[in-house]
Amino acid sequence: MNYRTVICNVSTILFFNVYIFGQSADTKIKTFLDDLKSTEFSGAVLVANKDRITEHRSFGLASKEHGIGNKLDTKFNIASITKMITAVGILQLYESGEVELNEPVGKYLPDYPNKVLRDSVTIHQLLTHTSGNNNFYVENFLVTDKSKYRTISDFVSLFANAPLLSRPGTKYDYSASGYVILGLIIEKVSGKNYYDYLKSNIFARAEMKNTTELEIDSIVKNKASGYTTLFGEIDYAKKNDYYLSKASPAGFHYSTVEDLFKFSRALRNGTLLQKETAELMFTPKVKGYSTNIGYGIDVDMRYNQIIQGHSGGWYGVRGELMDFMKDHYTVVILSNMDDNGKTGASMVADFFKMLIAGKQKEK
Repeated sequence: MNYRTVICNVSTILFFNVYIFGQSADTKIKTFLDDLKSTEFSGAVLVANKDRITEHRSFGLASKEHGIGNKLDTKFNIASITKMITAVGILQLYESGEVELNEPVGKYLPDYPNKVLRDSVTIHQLLTHTSGNNNFYVENFLVTDKSKYRTISDFVSLFANAPLLSRPGTKYDYSASGYVILGLIIEKVSGKNYYDYLKSNIFARAEMKNTTELEIDSIVKNKASGYTTLFGEIDYAKKNDYYLSKASPAGFHYSTVEDLFKFSRALRNGTLLQKETAELMFTPKVKGYSTNIGYGIDVDMRYNQIIQGHSGGWYGVRGELMDFMKDHYTVVILSNMDDNGKTGASMVADFFKMLIAGKQKEK
């Protein structure tokens, strides 16, 4: 493989001379992370190979105002990586025979207010973003009083009466609202509050002790504040509190890089799902905007090996959970700053994709 110097432009252009011919991948990763300290990247990175952690680093500031640094166990907002967790919850209920993937929403939520959705949208379509539901986080969510969203049901008014964007099953439209509906189904079928279901059936089983939902006015020790540049549109960073709410089944849980590594490992080793169900989750179902989509998981087939996982991005939030299926690397990147898709956490993710998975294939 022909390696070249990687150019990183966070606030200034820096050169990482990490690609020295003959070095092992682990040596190149170490050199890259050493050099990352001198950039404006803010967050944490964990690298594991064959489920053994080889690198675990923190960078930048959890609080710019108070000069408090990020730590290895700092809690970051994970944005849409939450969807992957919600999908596991639904698939656990599928395993137990309590949910059928091709049944309509109305079988489980007979009182759901949108009749068209209730009668014609299936669990499969919600999981694969082919239900026709909208992505309410980028619609009227931003102008609402976000402190009022304290239960899963509180989010429903944002989208319940909206018309479907397309006929169910015909088109991929990334849908936060679809995952909120999945959360409602988890509550109805399990008889438990959504947040409590995750705690007992996913977080406890995977030993994810630092993963939870948070009220937006919570005072929490060792939590990173988020800072947004409006995805690179402005030259200064401002706090992202205005853009956040309590977690829904579609996004905004808080976690650590180690907890997300534990989640990945538990998902692959049979702790959270039986092997057959996990394979069903990982099997591509539809083509998304750039990657293939399984059940709540991205299956990126554009490289020289498959990369499974999920990304998260929002104002002041950026994250990646990536499992490299051939070389058995897991990489978790969490940042409390957004970026323009080429710098910050995106640049870090691109480094690992190119180093481990090789040259990008033609689309």
